[in-house]
Amino acid sequence: MRVLGVDPGLTRCGVGVVEGVAGRPLTMLGVGVVRTPADADLGHRLVAVEQGLEQWLDEHRPEFVAVERVFSQHNVRTVMGTAQASAVAILCASRRGIPVALHTPSEVKAAVTGSGRADKAQVGAMVTRLLRLDAPPRPADAADALALAICHIWRAPAQNRLQQAVAAHAARTPPTSSRAPAARHASKGRTA
Repeated sequence: MRVLGVDPGLTRCGVGVVEGVAGRPLTMLGVGVVRTPADADLGHRLVAVEQGLEQWLDEHRPEFVAVERVFSQHNVRTVMGTAQASAVAILCASRRGIPVALHTPSEVKAAVTGSGRADKAQVGAMVTRLLRLDAPPRPADAADALALAICHIWRAPAQNRLQQAVAAHAARTPPTSSRAPAARHASKGRTA
């Protein structure tokens, strides 16, 4: 499985490609950051993020894209930029028919370090160890993107089994109407 992890941001959008399967050693195929100038017009920044992500998609041809799920922060301006960059990543992947998975920061930290409250240094250290790198990727956005890809590779098999089980259960269970039981009870005791 080849996954492009995207740590969305307008100034620095971390990107990292990891290949492998759960339970086996993983391989980093690329890591970097798509940068945009903070003083540029928002529209131009979003286009620059799109162009950068398209280059990564062209070069690495991932089977999945894992994007950090945007969560509420105190700084609304930061959240908006993150959400906008996240939407661009989802759009780029969806346009190509590549499945997109969203993972929360705590899910990613827990998957990679064992603790959903790990700090950036701990995430960087574990990414370095798991991918057998000489040093943690810099900046932290790049390490976070690799952590997203690792998280997806490890979580996808369980998520797929869960989705298949839910679909199989739904296929076996006939649809019910909330009115049907009441109608049955109302007709009891009546004779025709």
